[in-house]
Amino acid sequence: MPYNKKQMYVYIQNVIKKINEVMYIKVAELNAVAWVTREPVPFEERCTGEKKQINMGETWGQLWDCGWFHFTGKVPKSQAGKKVVLLIDVNGEGCVFDRKGCPIRGLTNISSYFDYTLGKPGKQVVQFLEHAEGEEKIDIWVETGCNDLFGRYSKKGTLEEACIAVCNKQMRALYYDFEVLYNLMLQLPDSESRHMSILYKLDEAAKIMKNYTEEEAAIARKILMSELNKKGGDPSLTISAIGHAHMDLAWQWPIRETIRKGARTFSTVLEMMERYPDYIFGASQPQLYIWMKEHYPSLYRKIKEKIKEGRWEVQGAMWVEPDTNISGGEALVRQVLYGKRFFREEFNKDMKSLWLPDVFGYTASLPQILKKSGVDYFMTIKLSWSEINQFPHHTFNWQGIDGTKILCHMPPEGTYNSSASPQAIKKTESQFLDKGVSDRCLMLFGIGDGGGGPGAEHLERLKRVKNLNGLSPVVQESSLDFFKKIDNDSNKYKTWNGELYLEKHQGTFTTQAKNKKYNRKMEIMLRELEFSSMLAQLNADKIYPQEDIEEIWKEVLLYQFHDILPGSSIKRVYDESLDRYKILMDKTEELLKQSFAAIVDKINITGMNNPYVVFNSLSWERKEWVKVNDDWQYLSVPSMGYLVTDEKKVEIPNENLVIKEDHLENEMIKLRFNADGTIKSIYDKEYKREVIQEEMVANKLAIYDDQGDAWDFDINYDERLCDSFLLVSKENYVDGPQAVMKQVYKYGESELIQKVILTKDSRRIDFSTEVMWEERNKMLRTSFPVDIYATEAICDIQFGTIKRPLYRNTSWELAKFEICAHKWVDISQRDYGVALINDCKYGYKVLENTIDLNLLRSTEYPGIDADRGRHEFTYSLYPHNGDHVVGEVAKKAYELNIPMNYIKGNINEALLPKAKSFIEVLSDNVIIESVKKAEVDNDLIIRLYENNNSSVDTQIIFNFDVKSVKMVDMMEENSREISIEKGVINLRFQPFEIHTLKVSI
Repeated sequence: MPYNKKQMYVYIQNVIKKINEVMYIKVAELNAVAWVTREPVPFEERCTGEKKQINMGETWGQLWDCGWFHFTGKVPKSQAGKKVVLLIDVNGEGCVFDRKGCPIRGLTNISSYFDYTLGKPGKQVVQFLEHAEGEEKIDIWVETGCNDLFGRYSKKGTLEEACIAVCNKQMRALYYDFEVLYNLMLQLPDSESRHMSILYKLDEAAKIMKNYTEEEAAIARKILMSELNKKGGDPSLTISAIGHAHMDLAWQWPIRETIRKGARTFSTVLEMMERYPDYIFGASQPQLYIWMKEHYPSLYRKIKEKIKEGRWEVQGAMWVEPDTNISGGEALVRQVLYGKRFFREEFNKDMKSLWLPDVFGYTASLPQILKKSGVDYFMTIKLSWSEINQFPHHTFNWQGIDGTKILCHMPPEGTYNSSASPQAIKKTESQFLDKGVSDRCLMLFGIGDGGGGPGAEHLERLKRVKNLNGLSPVVQESSLDFFKKIDNDSNKYKTWNGELYLEKHQGTFTTQAKNKKYNRKMEIMLRELEFSSMLAQLNADKIYPQEDIEEIWKEVLLYQFHDILPGSSIKRVYDESLDRYKILMDKTEELLKQSFAAIVDKINITGMNNPYVVFNSLSWERKEWVKVNDDWQYLSVPSMGYLVTDEKKVEIPNENLVIKEDHLENEMIKLRFNADGTIKSIYDKEYKREVIQEEMVANKLAIYDDQGDAWDFDINYDERLCDSFLLVSKENYVDGPQAVMKQVYKYGESELIQKVILTKDSRRIDFSTEVMWEERNKMLRTSFPVDIYATEAICDIQFGTIKRPLYRNTSWELAKFEICAHKWVDISQRDYGVALINDCKYGYKVLENTIDLNLLRSTEYPGIDADRGRHEFTYSLYPHNGDHVVGEVAKKAYELNIPMNYIKGNINEALLPKAKSFIEVLSDNVIIESVKKAEVDNDLIIRLYENNNSSVDTQIIFNFDVKSVKMVDMMEENSREISIEKGVINLRFQPFEIHTLKVSI
């Protein structure tokens, strides 16, 4: 007679379901009273909201409402001697507090939106009494949010459950015995003896369960022990598992809710650690720890104790887990600088790994930044999300644009929410692309975003699978221990060169344009503030505002979080961050004025009627037209210095500025316009060549249907017909040294006003643009089909450049249909090229000979009305001789982005001369990115980099008294003396190398 295996499977599943139902037996209801508010209130003010008596099944709030629930009751006398728990589900998130106001346990509604292939997300069990005596009073407070894990309004915010229950301990243990073995069995072919052995033991144990008593459960467990006690042999792969709770600092919820999510999660972790001695948990992001320290000091003290014990691993080296595509180079350095300093000062931990599981691609500048900050390892998950090509490794060496390598690992399961089940382990085994080369990989288990991290289910599974026959062994350990072990074989691993491009989420280069603009402007303003503050300290003895600058920087770094800066959060996040950006910008502007004023007071300004001081923070002399107090002047301002000029009317010879109905012209460039406002010709008079490809038009303001969300849009969007803005009026005029064509466009309810500007003696064509954008599900782009033949575009990234393909010969090239670049993209032949520069945009398409810039995207999810409203931005076309190096494209882009500052001077006879360069760099290839005060003393920090992929010897000249110069790392440590003679040092740069100097003054 054949075995009826199919029926056995069904029978076992039904038994498992029944065991789950009787693990907890409800014995009484809790009384629930809630005080509801729109925004969170602290424990001490928990009774200040609207008071409501809430019965089960009743709604207690609307989306984002906050509540303090007071649950009371009494353990029935009949339950004496039993383990008693509380079952609470408010259809939102919650956190149990002790009587002193310390979070002790997070709760999550069972109905939370989640990927159920990873398990159920809910946490509703509150441990109460291990051995009840009966009639104990229950009196607990739970802070709640009327939102599920991902900001959804679940089941109308009803009180789903508030009960006293008895935990049947043997039944609970039996459930996990069954679950682990059944899940393991399903991962094995039924032709294997191990599969059949488990099946028959499960069937035998299931037949014991008739009345589902604790006695039956104990007998069934003994039957299953014969399978659970079967150990694995000598492993070919060992899996290192660490508890994880991926925490988005904002996403489908506002930042304020993340603070409470942190408390819910971290209190749950601490409670689980008391029950599971093998449990090792890790968490990143100093910003999150700071919030715990400020809002929940007693909880924070408990966290510090677990870190000291080695049970809790602090992870990552950055202030937050930031976007690395759009964040500027100096911002990425500050992420590490402030992040590592925090962990060192708070916990005495020197962070050696970067922890970025969920970021949308990784700049090729990152390996050098990490290595020069003392970071040796990098962990991510996200490349497993690529949609066209599979990334070929999980353990590999990543080489950046300068040749620096860093050891990387991606957990093969492809998730940071692993269930830690046999299925998860088998998936890890099968998907690990470097097995055989490496005998270890990483698993991150738990539930994130306020889900409390690992639950009892994860830890119960790990107790059973750590050395179970049929599976690779699993050891709970820190990620740093894991990296140290695989580092021993780092020479065996393959090397990936260049950026880690995510073949998904390309829409994040553009979505929420205002936020991206503020980020660019704040990075630049902080650069200017630090430079001016150092000059003020150096020349005017003004105290450097270090605390203010650090405070501003840290908030800017917060908004670079990988679901804020990329544009993938809800509308409220951007409403709040834009308000804060305005405040930060005003504060920075005021500090900047104070620094400039202090310097100006020390400048000898005599013999002038109405003097102004013009400042140049860039590391080369700038010769350009500047509008000083509404009057144009052509000025030559020294590098990293200033020039005093008198306010005066300047006669501008403009015989070479030509304006006609359909064209503009200066000494170098002639523009001809079509009737619809597009450009049909850009003629380079100096080099006698047409810039625009024949029979093509430039600067077509194209509008595409965009049914995507904040993250993504259709790869084939440009294969469909597009609309465009309609030109409704135009005028041209001369403004000092500028020939201007002003054009007004309409589309639907939107209006666009653009000034196309040619400036005297300049090759740069500026498109100064104002848009009142009222579209939904549309994308606005401009494009320039240039008469250049090349196979690659050169793209500006942090601390250097990277090449991107212009053709789609392979699937890897096809995947890069939209790319991220910073201030410019250039297409060049050896003899001639064209760059497209911008002041706040990041999304480009480069295809064949066309540079296409993504200007606005009006998506509706998760943030409604994205990009609707008023925008101002400038992009510039820059034709030039030679390639991007000969054409000095990088300098022109810096100059567009960093206009010179000026301030009214005071007529005096102070010491400083009327023109001065404080620092000179005698190489066009080397750029000073930042000048700031050192973190721990009053020395000067200067960060420079080679920008043109060349080996360079150069001199740096300091035109002020210098005691010594040292080369340091990006943590401003590990110094090496540099010889200085008469204020001059010699420096050697390798291609794209970054140097950090510490100058004693």
